[in-house]
Amino acid sequence: MRRALPAIAALTYAFLHLPLAVLMVFSFNESRFTVWEGFSLHWYRELFADARMMEATWNSLFIAATATAAATVMGTACAYGLWKRGAPILSGTLYLSLVTPEIVTGVSMLAFYQFLFRYMDLRLGLHTVILAHIAFSIAFVVVVVKARLKTVDASLEEAAMDLGATHWGAFWRVTLPALGPGIAAAALLAFTISFDDYVITSLVAGVDSETLPMVIYAMARRGVNPTVNAISALIVAGLGVFILIAERLQEA
Repeated sequence: MRRALPAIAALTYAFLHLPLAVLMVFSFNESRFTVWEGFSLHWYRELFADARMMEATWNSLFIAATATAAATVMGTACAYGLWKRGAPILSGTLYLSLVTPEIVTGVSMLAFYQFLFRYMDLRLGLHTVILAHIAFSIAFVVVVVKARLKTVDASLEEAAMDLGATHWGAFWRVTLPALGPGIAAAALLAFTISFDDYVITSLVAGVDSETLPMVIYAMARRGVNPTVNAISALIVAGLGVFILIAERLQEA
């Protein structure tokens, strides 16, 4: 068994990452097809010259950054409140949003927006996508920050208040610095999830709020386009770095 475990692990990692490796290799292929004809950066140049792709990339980055900032603040506050007050029922229902299928979440958000639009002069757009991303990102932030809070000694805040600190001062000077790595990891995770989302975004986006996953999916359905390989390789590399950083921060 000890000899078999490394082989099983290697096969598992190959099964998971070999398709991504092939995609990244062929993003540098001179040919349009999956036949290697030589190394080339042609498709990367085509990618950066594509106005639609660049606009979608900017939309995705803006949505992810805005949603991450809001979800991190709200999720951290929620995790801290649950840690201080307990509330096991609320903590349990938090996981409902994690296991709910994305299509169900997207349809429910769309129905909610349609209900609001009856009374407000609004339409689907970047703002509706951002609000939807904040909604599903908060749960991930809460889970990560709560895990970090389990390593924090609650008596440290009490000691700070015994020495004259206010409740806010004790949180700001004692608890928050201890939560720093967990908050940063939660923010990176929320950014990754938001940037990568397609199902929910496709349901709540307007005609002027097309994101990168939506463009990639539309291009892939029309047939082979090597620029999809190029942008996918950049996404895999970028988000891979984010995930590695988040894992290191969680271990800090």
